[in-house]
Amino acid sequence: MNLVKKLKISSRNYVTQFFIPKHEAANPRDIEIIQNYLCDKPKILVVTGAGISTESGIPDYRSEGVGLYQRSNHKPVQYPEFIRSHEIRKRYWARNFLGWPKFSNVQPNLTHKKLAEMEKDKKLLHIVTQNVDNLHAKAGSKEFTELHGNGYKVICVGHEGKDRCGYSIDRHDFQKILESFNQDLKEKAEIMKSESFRPDGDVEISSDDIKKFYLPQCPQCMGDLKPNIVFFGDNIPMDRIEKVVNLIINSDGILVLGSSLQVFSGYRIILQAKELGLPTAIVNIGATRADHLVDIKINAKCSDIMKEL
Repeated sequence: MNLVKKLKISSRNYVTQFFIPKHEAANPRDIEIIQNYLCDKPKILVVTGAGISTESGIPDYRSEGVGLYQRSNHKPVQYPEFIRSHEIRKRYWARNFLGWPKFSNVQPNLTHKKLAEMEKDKKLLHIVTQNVDNLHAKAGSKEFTELHGNGYKVICVGHEGKDRCGYSIDRHDFQKILESFNQDLKEKAEIMKSESFRPDGDVEISSDDIKKFYLPQCPQCMGDLKPNIVFFGDNIPMDRIEKVVNLIINSDGILVLGSSLQVFSGYRIILQAKELGLPTAIVNIGATRADHLVDIKINAKCSDIMKEL
């Protein structure tokens, strides 16, 4: 066996051990059920969650035994805290700065690629993702809505409403700015590529590193900068919610992949689909908030199902 193949197998085993909860292999009947469910639904609306990205090496929050909440008492930063406290913003960005080189290098897996193929073959209407990791775009999908935003863009939140300056910058470009202000931590950011990171791409670092970190302000209005994601405690923009509602109305069914639907923004999609009498199906390892509502629930790893479709 050549070295490249050994490294790929080693990487796959590492991901399975640390990011994917224990599960049984998908059986032929499960695959047949989903195949039959999709065969007469060319306008299926696919909802994806963290469970499809764990196979790329991005940990999730809630999976049994391997999710961040299971392995530590860490809680993600809350939006009101981020807006209110310079120290919390500084801590967030210092951790994100050191985690970005590895997080941004994560690649899509079979499920992302399969969904991109389905879109190309006009076998789905749209993807609504709860993830902020940009992996659907990397896989080649075009028709997707990022319910909670995207960590690959940085925006100014220094002013509210009409007075907001509208400044934004690509996260890769912002990383270069952060490097210019934090040369002593730049080398450490490269070293951290070998470390594990949290679901949103940040890493655990020392209080000394946080103290040394310099966080620049918006160059247009000197306001505060944040990634273009919906933090816990924040609200999804109303135009995005309205878009998803219209997608549900125009679909012929819902397929949830890799989400426990514990966050209401995802659970609400199932509630709205059931109100409209639409068929619903879930593929996820472990229980979900909507198991009692859906027509089909398959307890399996998403790629085990998707690779056979």
